[in-house]
Amino acid sequence: MKVHFISIGGAVMHNMAIALKNKGYLVTGTDDEIFEPAKSRLAAHGLLPQTIGWNVNMITSDLDAIILGMHARRDNPELMKAQEMGLKIYSFPEYMYEQTKTKKRVVVGGSHGKTTTTAMILHVLKFYNRKFDYLVGSQLEGFDTMVGLSDESDIAVFEGDEYLTSALDLRPKFHVYHAEVGIVTGIAWDHINVFPTFEGYVEQFAIFMRQIPASGKLICFDEDEHIHAIAAKEKPSAALIWYNAPEWKITNGLTSIKTSEGWIELNVFGKHNLQNMQAARLALNELGVTDAAFYKAIASFKGTARRLELLAKNEHSVVYRDFAHSPSKVTATVDAVKQQFSERKLVAVFELHTFSSLNKKFLSEYKGALDKADVRIVYFNPHTIEMKKMEMLTEKDITANFGEGVLVYSKSALLKSDLQKMNWNAQNLLLMSSGNFDNTDLNVL
Repeated sequence: MKVHFISIGGAVMHNMAIALKNKGYLVTGTDDEIFEPAKSRLAAHGLLPQTIGWNVNMITSDLDAIILGMHARRDNPELMKAQEMGLKIYSFPEYMYEQTKTKKRVVVGGSHGKTTTTAMILHVLKFYNRKFDYLVGSQLEGFDTMVGLSDESDIAVFEGDEYLTSALDLRPKFHVYHAEVGIVTGIAWDHINVFPTFEGYVEQFAIFMRQIPASGKLICFDEDEHIHAIAAKEKPSAALIWYNAPEWKITNGLTSIKTSEGWIELNVFGKHNLQNMQAARLALNELGVTDAAFYKAIASFKGTARRLELLAKNEHSVVYRDFAHSPSKVTATVDAVKQQFSERKLVAVFELHTFSSLNKKFLSEYKGALDKADVRIVYFNPHTIEMKKMEMLTEKDITANFGEGVLVYSKSALLKSDLQKMNWNAQNLLLMSSGNFDNTDLNVL
């Protein structure tokens, strides 16, 4: 098979390109910009384009498929030529389905917890040397790529993002995978640039739940009123399985859960992660993994990159980084760290970086999100707002929504300087962002 990637530099796209090459496909690709780590990883596999930019000469009649990245525009010259030639054009979610349509597909959907829940499922399957295809939105320890495809597996596990599929296909990605086992971890408004109303956003999950066949299973978080409302209205044909966090305790900074096998000590913590764990366990039950086998394997799970990722620690302080950017994720992450180390003060730093978080109309959704922290800091980069062509924020805009007493920074150098001046005895630091605090090397910090 010969495939060509339009916009090969994307996080998932370059991983899929590597996965297909590993499967024996002939792979080419182009992009108008490629950043690290994609650049080095593509180069290591002989897939880095010789020149940056679009090249219509790469679109030839012998291509079996064009795979279109979500950042490629409708007027992309390569795309337009492929359409003129009548070539098969897939978005990456469509091609993932094409590769796995004969396999049992588990799709993890929800506004939060998707990456961690998916990673837990993959960790357990790998622990028992099961063959599986997968797609996950973060680099995982023990996995060379974020996408895995093979001819030997009979199951596939996808992180089901609700963002749009491509410029040609405005469906959310998780609709395209056609799940047989579906998970919905919770619904909290996000992506307001695509779903300007909460009702429109919720409808995407209703569609997902309707798609699960009668022979499948729908695994849903029991405390989410919106999921319950959808279930009551839609009456999905698939069997519904509700889950919540197990009984748990914290001893000397370590979390343990009560199971049928007794108390199991974990490497991860936070109520939201324990909820994710239950969703993963139930999905794995559908793949033939018993509870006893699950608990044996999950004890060694250490989490995923940028999801409560431990950057540094000593006897009196820890520093965590987290990808949290939506209100529900920020709230859950702050609460988890504060509860895990209740005897220490917590400095929580949150960067406004996404389109939603930088939108004045959406800021009210963050009310109370940082309240459990002892020192609450919100940072934004004015240049990011300018690049997104959005209305500039002010300190008053932020304090009006996050609350009085919140410290607001718009200069990363000043933020770093003030953090370094703080007394970190019996005090922890939590850094939350889907960005990078204006290219700050957090490990050096």
